[in-house]
Amino acid sequence: MTTGWAHRLGFDRFSGLYLLAAFFIFFGLTEENFLIWNGSIEFVLTEKVIVCMLALAFLVPLTTDTFDLSIGHNMALALVIVNKMALETDLPDGVGALVGMGACLLVGALNGFIVVRLRVNSFIATLGMSQVIAAVIRRIHDGGQITAALGDAYVNFGKADVFSFTWPGSESEISLPWYFVYGLVVAIVIWYVLEHTPLGRHLFATGGNREAARLSGVSTDRLTYGSLIASAGIAGFAGLVYSWKFATYTSSVGPPLLFSAVGAVFFGASQLKGRFNVWGTVIAVYVLAFGIKGIGLRYPREIDWIQPMFEGLVLIIAVAVASRQAIVKVNRRKPTSTDDETSREIEHEVQPSPATTVTDKRSIPDLTD
Repeated sequence: MTTGWAHRLGFDRFSGLYLLAAFFIFFGLTEENFLIWNGSIEFVLTEKVIVCMLALAFLVPLTTDTFDLSIGHNMALALVIVNKMALETDLPDGVGALVGMGACLLVGALNGFIVVRLRVNSFIATLGMSQVIAAVIRRIHDGGQITAALGDAYVNFGKADVFSFTWPGSESEISLPWYFVYGLVVAIVIWYVLEHTPLGRHLFATGGNREAARLSGVSTDRLTYGSLIASAGIAGFAGLVYSWKFATYTSSVGPPLLFSAVGAVFFGASQLKGRFNVWGTVIAVYVLAFGIKGIGLRYPREIDWIQPMFEGLVLIIAVAVASRQAIVKVNRRKPTSTDDETSREIEHEVQPSPATTVTDKRSIPDLTD
């Protein structure tokens, strides 16, 4: 009975939205600054675009059951290249952005070669590649920040407001920058490809049963290769989004966001569809973000240790829930004892009787005429 009403209320598919509503109600009533648009809501919406991008970068290869743990370092690679070229060359900042994206795509191709051609486990391959990228970043820039190197034209390309107005009789300004729109477009494109194209179906088929997909004619190796390149490209674009938002480089950017992105993907797998999906991932990113924001307002001195504990517990619970849902689906597909009895009855009904199995050829009609 409990499972029935919980299913009808959508707890198995919309638990993230229920949790988000609970955060808004609780922290909205207890923390006066939580519902201020330019104090919390606008900040979280724009701040977490970068985490969303990294989560989607992790999601794409995961549909083929492939891990990419180098996304955080790929983001940092694109970021350091665009800032370093702006600092030390006279080339337009857009050229530096293209070089940074190209470097990330090259990393994705190397990941694909190692995983597909050399048959190295993706977890190990991309974990090792992340350290190679870290060494390259250190070679490009030996630590410290790079500030005030990017031009205003480049920064405004992403940071300028596309939507902004002030409430009548209020000084509270509502605004959303262009990089928020860029992130939304990327999410829509990935959603459409995964859910509404043969390519998306082939990606999920590869992740569901690689051998069965291969025998069905799906080019599983090519899809894995391409998903890793796409992952690196999306992560590199996240680095460009950071450069538009903050116009700076610091060595602490990129890799620390990996855990938040991975947690959002697995949390999102329990939302909407019961498998890895784009909008479930986006919901998970903002559920975690608003939860952490509310906790930070309520316990500002303890947020340094509460945030990692909160994210870790959410990841554990999300994986446990996803595993439970998978077990329930498998159990639903198993035939019941009633089904077995029905099957035996059908077999008994269609089984020929001894009278019809005589070897007298006259009892068998000739169907060749």
